[in-house]
Amino acid sequence: MSTTAPATPVRDLADPGTPFAVVDVHRARRNIARLAQRADRLGVTLRPHVKTAKSLDVAALLHDGTPCPVTVSTLAEAEAFADAGYTDITYAVGIDPHKLPRVIALLRRGVTLRVLLDSTEQATSVADAAREAGIAVPAQIEIDCDGHRGGLRPDAPGLVGIGRILHEAGCLDGVLTHAGESYFAHTAEEQRLAAKNERDAAVAAADTLRAAGLPVHIVSVGSTPTAHAADDLTGVTELRAGNYVFFDLVMAGLGVCDLDDLALSVVVTVIGHRPEYGWIITDGGWMAMSRDRGTSAQPQDQGYGLVADLTGRLIPGLVMTGASQEHGTLSARDGALLPDLPVGTRLRILPNHACATAAQHHGYHVVDGGRPDGPTPAIQGVWNRVSGW
Repeated sequence: MSTTAPATPVRDLADPGTPFAVVDVHRARRNIARLAQRADRLGVTLRPHVKTAKSLDVAALLHDGTPCPVTVSTLAEAEAFADAGYTDITYAVGIDPHKLPRVIALLRRGVTLRVLLDSTEQATSVADAAREAGIAVPAQIEIDCDGHRGGLRPDAPGLVGIGRILHEAGCLDGVLTHAGESYFAHTAEEQRLAAKNERDAAVAAADTLRAAGLPVHIVSVGSTPTAHAADDLTGVTELRAGNYVFFDLVMAGLGVCDLDDLALSVVVTVIGHRPEYGWIITDGGWMAMSRDRGTSAQPQDQGYGLVADLTGRLIPGLVMTGASQEHGTLSARDGALLPDLPVGTRLRILPNHACATAAQHHGYHVVDGGRPDGPTPAIQGVWNRVSGW
């Protein structure tokens, strides 16, 4: 596993300049093992989505350091992972025809890079580009299983026509769906039903295409909530999820994980106090945490994040309740007393949305666990992220 040495030697979380992102590799490994074991029990291939961490070092945890099938959200990710030896990649964002030259360049390198589409226009662009290049462009048809974002309904009249355009160019690879509404499924039963609906929609679309004489090699489903709730994936070939490597407060609020599973945090420093308002001010605003307020729709609103000390122990009742660009505001709730945290005190903020918070940082300072009664965790290394599109 590669690491990039910090510009200035650091020993523990008390050393680097704040704010900075931290990954607890012990928790990440545990989260990874949990879903890998579940996919094995369900009899499907696990294709992790690397969009959350966007890190080759984090991805190396997925399969004992060897490349495995992955999902990406940008071509920059696809190119970086291809450079590192990953050859089985799904680009799970609707294809922009202007990006097809980059896709074809990766295909010519021997990378199986699948694209995603849900319209006749996109299918025609893919088929035309494939014929002109003399190389198949594997394409999956996006299926809308719950009214979220893009995709065709499983019974959409245009489904077979799109499949035929792709098949005639040697490009039809399969179908893919994502249960985006599962992020609002607040009970285990709702999540199980979302997983069933996700599976049923993808399998129904595949059956429709096959009934028309079209081959469907891959039936791909997945989101972090449904991946952990599915109990039957008959007819599905692969499972996708990404947030699960780090988890976050939204996932904890849904009951998909526990707070102790959250592997990403942001270290900030106390820089001031406003006792008249009951505020503690830090140097970590929305530029460090993002503006995501995903828990605001949940029974327990966690503000911009929960607050822990450097060992990772939560400080009871202390929440990041406000954020401007470079200032974070901490307040007490539920009758808790505002703790005495002098200027210079370092804290760790647990984020609402791991993907959005990670995107605010160039990389991660890596620690391996930590005990509430132990010393400040030592930094094992600094892992870079892929940025851009």
